Parts: sequence; C-alpha cells; structure tokens
Amino acid sequence: MSTTTPLSNSQLIASLGLIKHPEGGYFVETDRQPDEVPTPFVDGKPPRSLATSIYYLLTHDDPNGVIHMNKSVTYHVLHHGRAEYTLIHPTSPPRIEKVVMGEDVSKGETRLLLVGTGVWKMSKLLPVDLAMGDKNTTGCLITEVVVPGFHWEDHQFLTMDGLTDLFKDSPNAEQHMDMLAPFVRKY
Repeated sequence: MSTTTPLSNSQLIASLGLIKHPEGGYFVETDRQPDEVPTPFVDGKPPRSLATSIYYLLTHDDPNGVIHMNKSVTYHVLHHGRAEYTLIHPTSPPRIEKVVMGEDVSKGETRLLLVGTGVWKMSKLLPVDLAMGDKNTTGCLITEVVVPGFHWEDHQFLTMDGLTDLFKDSPNAEQHMDMLAPFVRKY
C-alpha cells in the first residue's frame, strides 16, 4: 500500500516543467518522433512528425480549455483526476457528445479517449470536483498523443463566427450557442 502524498498542482507543474497552454491549462511536449510522414492535410506543406505527445493539466485555478480542433487524431490517456470533454462531431447538424475521463468505469468514465480528425473539442474540470475538492490538488492530468504529430498549421481555435456558422442549421442552435459560447477563445 502506497503512502505517497499526492503532489500539489504547483508541485506537479514545477516537477513536469509545465507552462501555460494557449488552449487553457498547462502543458509540456514530452516527445516528438524524429521520423516524418507527408502531411495528409495540405499538399506541398512540410512533412509532419510521425507522432508527438504532451502532458496536459487542468487545475482548480485554470479549470477549462477552449474549443479547438486538430486535423490529426488525438489519443487522451488519463493519469489522475477527472475532466469532462465536450466533442462536436462534424455531422449535419453537428452532434455534441460529452465524455468524462476518470477512473470510475461503473459511471461511464473512461481512461482513454480517442478524438478523430476534424472533431471540435474542449475539456473542463467537473463543477462537483471544483466545489468539493482541495483547491491545491484538484486537477486532471492526461497525456495527449497526436498522430501525425502536432503542428500549429493543423490546429484551429473556434471563433464566435465559426460557432454561429457551425450551428446555423441546427434545430437547437440557440441552446448550443448558449452552452458553448463561454468556451470560445476570446481574442
């Protein structure tokens, strides 16, 4: 039986060398494969790393990311904590899915989440965890593996205009806009 005391968020940030992420939370790149593949997204662009990985941490003080999309496939692997992911699938009208990354599979939580190409996503700590948890240790740490490897050219933040356009033909457009607008990046 382990008697190790969990690290505080500030200790975790320092020990892993995490920095603020433009999407919200904290991150550090942990691997960038030297082998490259042609980009499947834009002809004539430089090749991409075969894969990249990062640690990504949401904390009590920085509890959510903003809606964004990667053209590459992204695997999310849970280390500790819980977070709710909102996924917006590119169907007509768009389909919204909520997935909780966590350890309690009996409640439908998952330790591994695959987000396919072209899917908008954002993550946030659960309100119940923020309300009941210790401010210094409440958080969610995951590893993200991106294939082909992450490149800013293959990434996009959702704007308010993009959100409006995305749900323009949705029968519940106003409801979706109200729910998602707080998580659109403010420039």
